[in-house]
Amino acid sequence: MSLTQHADLNRWVEDMAKMCRPDGIVLIDGSERQRQELVEAALANGEVLKLSESALPGCLYHRTAPNDVARTEHLTYVCTSLKEDAGPNNNWMAPQEGYRRAGKYFEGSMRGRTMYVVPFSMGPVGSPFSKIGVELTDSVYVVLNLLIMVRVGKDVLEELGLGGEFTRCVHSKADLNVDHRLILHFPEDNTIWSVGSGYGGNVLLNKKCLGLRLASHMAHKENWLAEHMLIVGIEEPNGRIDYVAAAFPSACGKTNLAMLVPPDGLKVKGYRIWTVGDDIAWMRIDTDRKLWAINPETGFFGVAPGTNSRTNPSAMKTVQRNTIFTNVVLNPDGTVWWEDGDGAPQAGAQDWQGRPWQPGATGEDGNPSKGAHPNSRYTAPIVQCPSHTFRMDHHHGVPVSAIIFGGRRAHLAPLVYQSFDWAHGVYVGATMASELTAAQYGKIGNVRRDPMAMLPFCGYNMADYFEHWLRIGVRMRWQPKIFHVNWFRQDEDGAYLWPGFGENLRVLEWILARCRNDVGAYKTAIGFIPKFYDLDMTGLDLPAENLRKLFEIDPEAWMREIADIEKFLTQFGSRLPISLWAEHEALRRRLEELGSGSAKDPKPFNPTRS
Repeated sequence: MSLTQHADLNRWVEDMAKMCRPDGIVLIDGSERQRQELVEAALANGEVLKLSESALPGCLYHRTAPNDVARTEHLTYVCTSLKEDAGPNNNWMAPQEGYRRAGKYFEGSMRGRTMYVVPFSMGPVGSPFSKIGVELTDSVYVVLNLLIMVRVGKDVLEELGLGGEFTRCVHSKADLNVDHRLILHFPEDNTIWSVGSGYGGNVLLNKKCLGLRLASHMAHKENWLAEHMLIVGIEEPNGRIDYVAAAFPSACGKTNLAMLVPPDGLKVKGYRIWTVGDDIAWMRIDTDRKLWAINPETGFFGVAPGTNSRTNPSAMKTVQRNTIFTNVVLNPDGTVWWEDGDGAPQAGAQDWQGRPWQPGATGEDGNPSKGAHPNSRYTAPIVQCPSHTFRMDHHHGVPVSAIIFGGRRAHLAPLVYQSFDWAHGVYVGATMASELTAAQYGKIGNVRRDPMAMLPFCGYNMADYFEHWLRIGVRMRWQPKIFHVNWFRQDEDGAYLWPGFGENLRVLEWILARCRNDVGAYKTAIGFIPKFYDLDMTGLDLPAENLRKLFEIDPEAWMREIADIEKFLTQFGSRLPISLWAEHEALRRRLEELGSGSAKDPKPFNPTRS
């Protein structure tokens, strides 16, 4: 077979075709003509429906199987020769067993279907930051998503040349049987196999599979970072742009922050926001020995419910054309709707499973029935985002001034604090946690540790990952400052103390001022926190009592946190870096001194400059 000029690629495609037995093989060239042919094929076989051309031009609608609506973490494995290399943070399977088990489900899985060969580049084609992959799939829906999410086509093959390295990605829907579903990562072979699923998070193998799990393994070997982070730039009127990378667990507003719109009170300052990415950051130390970052993707794969013109106006503008909507409500006029979106669903609407639905409907179990699945999605090109930046295509990306970690904590973490140094910042990221919400599995309010928001996505032992972060810091001449934020602190009655959304720019403003050493801070047991007068509250009617509560540090609550952190870190055994234990004990000592009264954290709540 001479599908391409790359002999190893051709042999691999031929071997996979012998296993999967497709009726035909099609190479995806990235052209608009071919994309239109694929859309017609998907419409013909029912994989997608066409939405209203007048209301949502170029938009498509897709439903997944009811048993296939989210990432299946319990069926996701890292397959390394040694189990300890996968670590306690991953499900492990021996490579030979992984190939054997998945091979049974792949055998003949593409009969009656076409195998699509999709060459793609994660990052600008030819950039030293980028990686090339090839996904084989029997799903037109997957191909159409990939054409939005990554750079696809002939220029990728030209960059690959006659013998370039590429990640081998194989996907088949097979029979969509959950008992035949596996998502396997083989970091030692640079290979990903996914079978039995049609949901994007399991089958867009560029995304979490390559973009984070395999990429984190590559980054560990090659001295860079692959992180579950947004990248956003804040431009001042004088043209200066500072970029921050930020990691948040799910349900903590990552996409909203990536597309932030300045609040009315700060618009007079003339800020502009530039969205580089909302999900993945690949970061390298460049020749200036500073940290630079790219977004390796070209699209958004965002959660629809909760997205509206108040929470994320830029996202709502982004999805108005050329977007694929998955598992949302379908209105009879060919438009879509979801819970906590804009407007109301129409009479005669269908829910995400295609059943007649109206607000207030109940399911067979008698519980309220949602029209859109809580994990319903939109796939949209980043170039349609009003705040997208041309720096997306810059081969060296953007310089990172600050790294932000955050979680959802009702009563513990302050609105913002800065780590003392890089090692302390790694400890802050390694121990970050979030309280579960109704949209997540588990008891509401329970605390779940999610280091750097990477727990489900780190493709190797997380103890080694922490050590890698520490070493990266040593290699940099200019380290980004590291911060922790918490937009979700509540008062005694459960009301949020901080309005969030666009108002979060006020916190970013302070963070960047700290990076430039333009403002001071109070030193506390947990890190540096702002002085009241250094947070610009223009136009925000926030009671002084709210601000005081937002920065309260309760030593007893933090000592309980210390005990929980210790349980979490202990699971990594002797591989955990000693310096992290040193940071842990230093925090304990500072809190003990604070609690005993021998030390007092200053109170940054005086509203006048002293």
